[in-house]
Amino acid sequence: MPSTTSQPLSIAVIGAGRIGSSFAYQLHRAGHDVTVVARPGSKRLAQLERGNGIVLTTGERAEVTVADRLDERKPFDVVIVTVLAHQVDSVLPALSRSKARTVLFMFATPEAERLRAAVGAERASFGFAGVLATIAEDGKLNLKIQRVKATLEEQRWVDLFVDAGMPAKLQPDMASYLRTHAPLTIAMESVTGMGMAEGRNTRWSEARIGTRGIKASSKILKATGDKPVGLSRAPGFVLTGFLWATARAPFREAVGDSDAEARGLIDLYVAEARTKPGMQDAADALLALRPGDGPRVHLAPRTA
Repeated sequence: MPSTTSQPLSIAVIGAGRIGSSFAYQLHRAGHDVTVVARPGSKRLAQLERGNGIVLTTGERAEVTVADRLDERKPFDVVIVTVLAHQVDSVLPALSRSKARTVLFMFATPEAERLRAAVGAERASFGFAGVLATIAEDGKLNLKIQRVKATLEEQRWVDLFVDAGMPAKLQPDMASYLRTHAPLTIAMESVTGMGMAEGRNTRWSEARIGTRGIKASSKILKATGDKPVGLSRAPGFVLTGFLWATARAPFREAVGDSDAEARGLIDLYVAEARTKPGMQDAADALLALRPGDGPRVHLAPRTA
C-alpha cells in the first residue's frame, strides 16, 4: 500500500505493544520509514529483533527498524508515543531533547497540558487509538482493522492514519477529550479484566463496580472544572449494561488485557482527588475498581 502523501515520512513509534506495533505495521505498509522503539532488555524487544520487525499471526511481516532507545539526533517528522500514561515520564527527557518535528502522544491521559509543556507546545499533538489488536505469546501481532476510529487533534495526522488504512477522525480539543473520556476507558478495561483474570465472563455486580468508578471519576472532573461527556453522563443502569456487554464482546481480549493502563490512570485520578476536599469517597470508589497486580504509582499529589 504506497503512501498517498506527497512523500514518505520518517516516523518513530515509542512503545511496541499491541497499539504501537499496529501503528508501525500499517505505517510501514503505507510506505513510510518506521522505527519502533521497545524497552531495553524487554521480551518484546527480543521478539522484534528475532522477527526482523513486526510479524502478524498470518505470517505477513513489516521489516521496520528496531531500536531500544530513541535517536534524539534524528529529525523524525513525527514520534508517536504509545506507552502508558504512568510510564510516559520515563521517556519525556529524551522526547524534550529530541530533534523530532512533532511528538504525537497516543494514549488516554488526564495530563495532556503537562506533556505539551514538557516537549514544547509548538510540536506537541495528541490522539487516542482506535486499535483492537492482541499480541500472541510468540510475539506475533493479531491485527484486524476495525471500524473504530482513532481520534486526533490535527487534520494532517488524521490524513496520515487514513492513508495508512486506519480509520480516524478530527477532534481539535484533545486535551479535554482525553481527560473526560479516560474514566470510561478505565472502567471498560478494569471490568472486562475482572472476568478474564478468572477465565469467565464478567458479572453484573462487577459491571456495577465499574459504573461507580465512572461516577467517581466524573465527580473528580467536576471538582477540577471539567465536564464529563458522552456515555459517562448516562444513567447508572445504562453504564452497567454497556460495561457488562463490552466484557462479552468479541474484542474483549483487546480491552481487558490492559490492567497496567487501568492501574496507572486510576492512580493519576486518585492523586488528583487527594488535592481536593471531600473527594475521599470518590478516591475509594476508584480504588475498588483498580486491578490488584503491581505497585500503585503517583498516589501523592502531583506538583507539576
